[in-house]
Amino acid sequence: MKQSWQNTLESFSRSQYSAALNGIRRGIEKESLRVNGDSSLASTAHPVSLGSPLTHQWITTDYAEALMEFITPVDTNAKKSLGTLADIHRHVYHHIGEELLWPLSMPCTIAAEEDITLARYGNSDVGKTKTIYRQGLKNRYGSMMQSIAGVHYNFSMPDHFWPVWQQIKDDKQPLQDFISESYLALTRNFLRFGWLVPYLFGASPVVDSSFLTHTRSTLPLENIGRSSHYLPHATSLRMSKLGYNTQVQDNLAISYNSLPAFISGLRQATSQPNPVFEKIGVMRHGEYQQLNTNTLQIEGELYAPIRPKRVTRPGERLSDALQTRGVQYVEVRSLDVNPYAETGIDLEQIYFLDIFLTYCLLKESPAFSWQQQCTAKKNMQQVATCGRDVSVILQDGERPRSLKKWGEELFSDLSEVARLLDKPAQSMKYQKALHHQHQKLKDPAKTPSARILKDMAEQKLEINELALNLAKKHRHTLLKTNYTQVRSCEFAREALVSRSKQRELEKSKPANINDYLRLTLDVFPPAPKPEKVLRGQYCHIPPRLCPNKASHESTCCA
Repeated sequence: MKQSWQNTLESFSRSQYSAALNGIRRGIEKESLRVNGDSSLASTAHPVSLGSPLTHQWITTDYAEALMEFITPVDTNAKKSLGTLADIHRHVYHHIGEELLWPLSMPCTIAAEEDITLARYGNSDVGKTKTIYRQGLKNRYGSMMQSIAGVHYNFSMPDHFWPVWQQIKDDKQPLQDFISESYLALTRNFLRFGWLVPYLFGASPVVDSSFLTHTRSTLPLENIGRSSHYLPHATSLRMSKLGYNTQVQDNLAISYNSLPAFISGLRQATSQPNPVFEKIGVMRHGEYQQLNTNTLQIEGELYAPIRPKRVTRPGERLSDALQTRGVQYVEVRSLDVNPYAETGIDLEQIYFLDIFLTYCLLKESPAFSWQQQCTAKKNMQQVATCGRDVSVILQDGERPRSLKKWGEELFSDLSEVARLLDKPAQSMKYQKALHHQHQKLKDPAKTPSARILKDMAEQKLEINELALNLAKKHRHTLLKTNYTQVRSCEFAREALVSRSKQRELEKSKPANINDYLRLTLDVFPPAPKPEKVLRGQYCHIPPRLCPNKASHESTCCA
C-alpha cells in the first residue's frame, strides 16, 4: 500500500499531471444564532429587509428563526470565497440593529426551549413542509440540540482532474462512475482520519449551564466559573454525544463502500417506520408533529461528519439525483464555528481542508466493514471529549495507537500533498498553512479549544461573556470595512428577487398540505434487499437489523 501511495505522489509530481490538482472548488455554509446584548436568544423575526429565507441564495435560516445560515457560491478562489462570506456577515449586521451574531457553535443563554421559535418560510407548500420538518426535529431530538451551529465545507475537484486521475489509476469504467467511486473512497478515508479535524479546529470545550438544563448528558462535565461547564481535555462538545448527535441514528444501515449501497441505506432509513418516532405520531389535534414516523423524515436529516452530495433539481430527492447523475461533491460537517474569525472560518483552515480532503481522495481507501465504521465514530467521540489529553489512545483498525503518533504519520503524508498543491502556482500557501496546524499537534495548548479555556481563565470570564466580547469585536471590524465581493446593491436586488420568488410559490398550491406531502414525501422506492455477501466480505447492514444474518462475519458489530 505504501508503494501505491508513492506511485500516486510521483505521478502528480510529473509536469504533465501536476496542473490537474489546480482549481479545487469549494463552497461554505456557516450558521450563527442572532442574540441580544445580554447573550440571550433574539426573539425577533428574520428581518424582512434581508429577503425571503426560503428563496434567498446567500442568506437563509436553519432550524430556528434566529439561527441564520450564510451560503457562498462555489468558487475556485479561497480568498474570494472568504471575502463573500465576510460581505454576507457585513450586510446582515447592517440589518439586525443591535443584535449580534453568536460566534460559538454551542448556543447562547436559552432560558426555556419554548424561547426557540421554529424557522418560518411563509404559506407555500414547500415553506410549510420545511416548518413541519423542523417541528419533527423538535419532537424527536429537542430544540436545544437543533440550535447548535457549525460550518459546512463543500469540496470538489475540477473537471480536468478526473480524466487524469482515472488514467493514473488505470480505470476503465465510465467517467461518472469513477468519480462517484472516488468521492466515496474520499468519504471512507475522511471517516478513518477525520478525528484530526475536531482536534485541530474544535472550539467548543465549554457550554453555558442553560444548555444542560434542557439536555440529558452522561458526560462528566465539571463547573468552570459560575455558569459554565466543561471537560478539561475536550476539543468539540458539539461533536460529542452532548452535541449534534442522536442515538437513534447510530445503527443506521448506511454504507459508503459503493454508491448503490449508500443509496440503499439512505432509502431504507427514509422508508421504514421507527418505533421511537411512531409514539410521537404524525398528527395531534389536527396539527402536524412530524412529516412521517420513519427513522429519517427526509434524507437531509442524516447526521454524519461527511456526506456525498449532488445538487438536486426542484422536488428531487438526493438519492434519486445520486442514482441518475452520480456524486458531484462532498460536504464536510464536522467543523465548529471558529470564534476568533469574523466569518467563523479562516483562510488557513480552508487551505488545510483542501490538503486533507485531497489526501483522503488520493490515499488508498479499502472498503469499510460495519465494525470499522463503528470504530471510526468512536475515535471521533474520543477526540471530541478528551483529544487534548496527550495520552489519549485511538483505534486504527485492529491496533491501538496514540493520537500524537498517528497524527505525525498523517502530517508526514499531508506534507507531500501540500507540496503538490503548491506546485502549479509555485507558492508556499499550502505548506505554510500545514506547518501552522502541525504546531497544534506538537503542542495541544495551541488548539482553539485550549485557547478558549486560557482566555476565560486569564480574563476571568464565563463562556458567554467571552463570546459576547468576541461578537462585539467582530461586528465592529465588519462594519468599519467595505464590501469586497458582493456589493450592497446586489444584496438589495437579491432581497427583492427572493421575496418575489416566494410570492410566486405561494400563488400555486394544491387543495391542501396533506395532498402535497402525500405526493412529495410518501412515495419512496422500496429498499433493495441486502445483497448476498461472499465469505470473507462484510455486509454493510448491522447484524441485528439484517435478515441475511448468515452473511455476517463474527467480527461485525453486535
